[in-house]
Amino acid sequence: MKEIKVAVAGNPNSGKSTLINAIAGTNLKVGNWPGVTVEKKTATLRIDGLTINLVDLPGTYSLSPYTQEEIIARDFLVKEKPDLIIDVVDSTNLERNLYLTIQLLELDIPVVIALNIYDEAKKKGYEIDIEKLEKLLGVKVIPTVATKKEGVKELIEVIKNFAQDRNFIIPKKLNYGDVENSINSVESVLRSQYPDLLDKYPSRWLTLKLLENDEIVLRETGIKADENFLKEAKTHFEKSHQEDMESVLADIRYGIAHGVTKDVLKEREGKKTDLTEKIDRVVLNRYIGIPIFLFSMWFLFKIAFDFSTPFSDWLDSVISGPLTKWTTVLLNAAKSPEWFVSLVTEGVIAGVGAVLVFIPVIAVMMFLITLLEGSGYMARVAFIMDRLMHSIGLHGKSFIPLLLGFGCNVPSIYATRVLETERDRKLTAMLVPLMSCGARLPVYAIFIGAFFAKNAPTVLWSLYVLGIFMAILLGLVLKKTLFKGFAPVFIMELPPYRVPLIRDLLIHTWQKLRHFVIKAGTYIFAVSVIMWFMLNTPYGVEKENSALGRVGKAISPVFEPLGFGTWEASSSLLAGLIAKEVVVSTMAQIYVTDNGQEGNSEEKEGTKDFLEDLKDIAISFFNAVVDAFQNLLAGFGIKSLQVEEDEEMTPLKSKLQEIFTPLNAYAFLAFVLLYWPCVVVGISMKQEFGSWKIYGQAILIHSVMAWLVAFLIYQGGKILGF
Repeated sequence: MKEIKVAVAGNPNSGKSTLINAIAGTNLKVGNWPGVTVEKKTATLRIDGLTINLVDLPGTYSLSPYTQEEIIARDFLVKEKPDLIIDVVDSTNLERNLYLTIQLLELDIPVVIALNIYDEAKKKGYEIDIEKLEKLLGVKVIPTVATKKEGVKELIEVIKNFAQDRNFIIPKKLNYGDVENSINSVESVLRSQYPDLLDKYPSRWLTLKLLENDEIVLRETGIKADENFLKEAKTHFEKSHQEDMESVLADIRYGIAHGVTKDVLKEREGKKTDLTEKIDRVVLNRYIGIPIFLFSMWFLFKIAFDFSTPFSDWLDSVISGPLTKWTTVLLNAAKSPEWFVSLVTEGVIAGVGAVLVFIPVIAVMMFLITLLEGSGYMARVAFIMDRLMHSIGLHGKSFIPLLLGFGCNVPSIYATRVLETERDRKLTAMLVPLMSCGARLPVYAIFIGAFFAKNAPTVLWSLYVLGIFMAILLGLVLKKTLFKGFAPVFIMELPPYRVPLIRDLLIHTWQKLRHFVIKAGTYIFAVSVIMWFMLNTPYGVEKENSALGRVGKAISPVFEPLGFGTWEASSSLLAGLIAKEVVVSTMAQIYVTDNGQEGNSEEKEGTKDFLEDLKDIAISFFNAVVDAFQNLLAGFGIKSLQVEEDEEMTPLKSKLQEIFTPLNAYAFLAFVLLYWPCVVVGISMKQEFGSWKIYGQAILIHSVMAWLVAFLIYQGGKILGF
């Protein structure tokens, strides 16, 4: 005769006791758990040659060892290792009950959900998608009404089927997002150094308890909380989240419970809701959710430009004015050769400086995006994008790495690790470079300032939307060609809305901005020097006949149909293969020095002394602060950011206005948005996927796409008379 041990778990007041009474009847035996006064119910059933040993566990809301009931329930599940768990869930409080379900799944024991009090749920107008719930959690779900013994026969039938075939229910490992890296690293150490513990405890459960600093588990295993492998797994994550690992994991479990409930439960209108639910009814609306997101992004760009432009102008005036002038004076005083003065002022200062002036724009953008992330809204964006993402063979969770791409594409590539399948990871990675990262902002800002200043937020917004649109279009193609497959089911955390702490916002903003600053001090510096040598080889020759000029001329016919087939534009795009910011620094070296406006003559140098320059810098900074806050206040009103007609243009902007028109300027911006992912992104793809193949595919696909889109914009605009 076959025998099976079944544990019955559930929240207090879920109808668990009533259900076990309905199953066991007169076979139920009542006693106490050893050493405690907590009631213990057991029953042995013999049905069709099968012995079913039922054990009713104390009702608990979780398996955290805070109460006696929780410790008893957990110890039995971990140490007695039942064959099957019946999880009694209150259908009228699905989300709250699913928190325990998620913890039960961590034990790697098959679970059957008895969806109890099902009649009351229907009376309240709840509709629960049983099949979807089973698929999301990897469980069997049986609706029950314990008071009427409804569903009891079906429940017993599931137990019988499982006893005959243990593969009838296969536990599903839920993905805990970026915590998975910490889990995997600890599990790896446990397998190699503590194999005996894995014979005693479930592997994933033990790992999570160690990460949570569970005192009982630490004491029983003899592992210390300050072991190096645990500290390394927790420290980085806790610093970035500003919370201990136990709180982070609790938030993840609640988030999954909330996400699953949102997916499977339809509720009748009229129920009293909290603020989060009230807001979600608007922002998650299937008709207005995406328009709200698009408007939010437009308003974000408007505020970013309104506030940061005065600071960018101030930085530009300092770098191109006093900094360049006094560097020239010092180098000349040191009897430096002419070529070295040119290298420092025209190569390093003009090149790197042309990028650094856009730090205020990038910083404000990153701050506002971080604000949206911390508020909980960005998680909703992934949710509302789920349906759209399904059309390209992905799900809403894939939109999270894409959103990160607005900051920098490199961490976005690494963020694809949270996706379950290699197909999803690679397909998402192919779309990431189409998201407008901070590196492109200097290019956008200089062209928008020169040609679209009065409509700066709208033009910038259109580039971000264009990137998203092209990602969807590319996804549709790749889904039917290189990455065939089906979109997986979507589960994600939907945290409650909250107001982030300013400290946390500043820390996360700096973490994102730091990458840009480091690139300015390394890649952009190096490329600026290389570009100077290419522009001045042989030294003293006209730039058009330099090494870079000859290369630019050779490839310029490719860009002729796009409206920017000059050697200057071609050379800048070529330099941008390393990093997109270099497009601006290269243009600064090509255009500005030719324009002759950036240099300061010896006579001009003598007009002011050093202290007067410092005074001008301080006064202009104060004016920038005033202008920034005036623009910010105006941004919340009717007035929007505008550039005065008589505003003095920077040398680079002035030169661009001579070379480009608004039409081919926008085509150029579209090309910069879409073409060849930068080398740093390629390196991250190689590290993540172990091959250069996917980067090679991205280079080919994105470059062809960029050419076609820029061609359509320019040629279409000419036909329409722009």
